[in-house]
Amino acid sequence: MLPSVEEIGRRRRLQGLSQKELARLSGVSQSMIAKIESGKINPSYLKTKAIFDMLEDLESQHGLKAKDICQKKVIGVQTYDTVSSAIRVMRETGFSQLPVFDKGQMVGSLTEKIILEKLVSPTGKEVSKQAVERIMEDSFPTVSVDTPISMASALLNYEYAVLVSEKGKVTGIITKADLLKTLGS
Repeated sequence: MLPSVEEIGRRRRLQGLSQKELARLSGVSQSMIAKIESGKINPSYLKTKAIFDMLEDLESQHGLKAKDICQKKVIGVQTYDTVSSAIRVMRETGFSQLPVFDKGQMVGSLTEKIILEKLVSPTGKEVSKQAVERIMEDSFPTVSVDTPISMASALLNYEYAVLVSEKGKVTGIITKADLLKTLGS
């Protein structure tokens, strides 16, 4: 299954390519690339595949890997921490999502969104005293240190963060803010 065509522009920019360069390399016209990126046309499967194949070739040759852009210091909370202490960590660090750990293993995630949903519920006042494990959601997806940024980027379309691991140990975290930093440089 191919990624969404909305990924083409982002992945092209991550590779530092102009629309003209991508068009030449993938065998399509520059105007087609422009129309795809602006959402004006929906290309055929074969054209889309040709573009993504070229992007994947470029990414595997010299593209950034997850280890290149991840935050090395992973700040999280424990399952037994209270929600109010997790809120404090979020305020102090400026993070809107945190991984949840139990004995060093990632077991869930906590986001501002879920905290706010719980706080505005009829039992909201009691939520802040509860253990994080009572309201945590599923874990963030995990990728290896050598995963191309394009894959992490695709995951971030659906997730708040992506964890980076090496030999089963979490070594970093990537958020949308980290991706934006790579585009800005």
